[in-house]
Parts: sequence; structure tokens; C-alpha cells
Amino acid sequence: MTRTTAREIAIQLSFAAAANGMEAAELLDDFFSEEHYASLSAEDELFAEYPDERQMAYIRRLTGLIAENRSELDGYIERYSKGWKVERISKTAAAVLRCAICEILYMDDIPNAAAINEAVELDKGYDEPDTVAFVNGVLGGFFRGELSAQPEQQ
Repeated sequence: MTRTTAREIAIQLSFAAAANGMEAAELLDDFFSEEHYASLSAEDELFAEYPDERQMAYIRRLTGLIAENRSELDGYIERYSKGWKVERISKTAAAVLRCAICEILYMDDIPNAAAINEAVELDKGYDEPDTVAFVNGVLGGFFRGELSAQPEQQ
């Protein structure tokens, strides 16, 4: 499983946790039961491979950070979406934005450019081109507004 696949699973889990009002940890335990995960692989190629220990740690860490910092992440989304409330943004686009901003802010092992590029590419699989451009614009604005004065991560 690639980091991109693990990231997409984390985005889907964060989306599901928010939509269902569940705790991320509870959802993860249910989701990754071997029986449930095996049933998903028959429906979606994304779940063809079960995450290894490293990938599982990444998924758990990312979904946990998104859940813990959701109000802060949503604040950044609203600030850089120029007048849009998070509720008006496609739920998938909001989940993608939360993931990328979370990786940039809290996961030093993920290069900023990788977080942004991966988010835009993943959103292409879910949203219309206008929404993808919106996601790219919000992330570009966030990067320039919040991080341009800071040295780039290595």
C-alpha cells in the first residue's frame, strides 16, 4: 500500500467520523476489523491491500489529529476560502482540505508540497474541476499566508 492510498483511507475515515458523529478511534477499530476490511476490498480497489504497521500508524495518527484539531482546521479553511463557510464546501473537499492542512501543521515528516499536491490529486477523484481548483486555491492561500515567513521543511 502506498502513502497515497493510506492518505485516501484516512480522508475517507475522517469524513465518515465527522458525518456519523463518531470518535475517530472507535471508527478505526470497527473499520479495520479483518472481516469488515475484507468486505470492503470486494467493493473498492482502494481497500485491496490491508495496511501494514507503518501505514496503520500513519492512518491512525492523521485521523486522530484531524479529529482533535477540527475546529482549528476549519478556521483555516474558512479564512482562506474567501467568505465561504465550511458547511457550504463539498464535504469531500472539506475532508481533503482538513487532511492537507493537518499534515502541514502537525506532521513534520510530510513535506508541505507533497501534502498540497496529494490533496489536489486525491480531490480530482471525488470532485468537479471547479472544486479541485478551489481546493488548490485554498491550500495555496494557506501556504502563502501561514507558512511563507517560515523556512520550508526538509
